[in-house]
Amino acid sequence: MSYSPYIYVAIPLSVAIALGLARKWRSRKWGKCMSNICLRGKTYLITGANSGIGLETARALVKRKARVILACRDLEKARQTAAEIRKEELGGELIPMQLDLASFESIEKFVELVKTGFYKIDCLINNAGVVAPLSLDQKTKEGFEIHLGVNHLGHFYLTNLLLDLLKKAAPSRIVVVSSMLHEKGTLDFDDLNMRKQIEDAKKGKSSRRNPGYDNSKLMNVYFARALAGKLRGDGIDVYACCPGFCYTNLFRSFVKWYHYILMAPIALVYMRSAKQGAETVVFCATDYSVEGHTGKFYRECAEYAPSYNYNKEEESRLWEMSEQMVKARRPL
Repeated sequence: MSYSPYIYVAIPLSVAIALGLARKWRSRKWGKCMSNICLRGKTYLITGANSGIGLETARALVKRKARVILACRDLEKARQTAAEIRKEELGGELIPMQLDLASFESIEKFVELVKTGFYKIDCLINNAGVVAPLSLDQKTKEGFEIHLGVNHLGHFYLTNLLLDLLKKAAPSRIVVVSSMLHEKGTLDFDDLNMRKQIEDAKKGKSSRRNPGYDNSKLMNVYFARALAGKLRGDGIDVYACCPGFCYTNLFRSFVKWYHYILMAPIALVYMRSAKQGAETVVFCATDYSVEGHTGKFYRECAEYAPSYNYNKEEESRLWEMSEQMVKARRPL
């Protein structure tokens, strides 16, 4: 039986159209920040602003005339990002600065420079994050497990050092970028640095998931909730949010070339662009409707009630241990 040569074009084309329509239908449910308020005179600080969601958040804020500090580990990449945004957006102000969240010394030097150059910070967006295979046993400069040290402790220390500038800008905001994966997290307070799981991973016993990343996202939520309680009455609102399942370079350590082929159909339907992922972050950072709703979790530009059973005792213990680790500058 012979087939028309057109069928070899028609079938792939039909599949592509079907996937495109499925993506369009699904994207209708994705949140979109509708606020276009002018942010002239306001200063926003974004960690990890040189790529992905951080870059798109910076672009959206500059479009609204804000002054944006691009706090990035690689200063040259931060400068390149500023130049890239400038090709499209001429308003606002872009200020590249060097910040390595894997080093307490770098955090302290960064804060010192910020306090020298800026009287107030209107919004701090804790966006930067890392994902690394546990088998690599990566650590911060002080010896903390990389997910604990960067995704949680780095932002914990940075935020606390900047609180006086945030108070001067009240009403101001802190946005903590977390993930729905926080609901998969579990905290072992006897082993927050995950030594046992890392040793298992080195022996090839690791699971498909990355518990280090999941746990750090749970720490993000606990941090936001605890901080909101401590700052109640100070004019600083704190929000945690999930940007959704986005196509960024965050998981580059896990993606092989063949994954792009195998996962292409799923990615086309389910994965958002970085710009789409930034919508909820921008919403939490700018929209007036969330003012006063401190301590809440947001997804799809709306308040979200996670199914996770938050434990107040765990929340308090994490804060206390985080303070101890920062003070000791070493793992407990």
